[in-house]
Amino acid sequence: MEPEAAVASLTIKGIPDELLERLRQRAELHRRSMNSEVIVVLEEGLGLRARARKAVLAEVEDAQRHLPWVEHEAAREHIRRGRR
Repeated sequence: MEPEAAVASLTIKGIPDELLERLRQRAELHRRSMNSEVIVVLEEGLGLRARARKAVLAEVEDAQRHLPWVEHEAAREHIRRGRR
């Protein structure tokens, strides 16, 4: 049996509420614990992990759900008005 590698712990104090909420939302979206999500975010931020294509796609689809639906003709009209 191989000996287990030592795993460090880290306590972070003074996390702004908005940041904590964004982490909670992201963890929920990816179905991970907060701890696992923080590790993934750190790995991605430090270039130690490439973001999986499915994760990027899920984030884009989630963002699209929050955009208002605009018919093509209505969009063209807005563009025309903006060019005047």
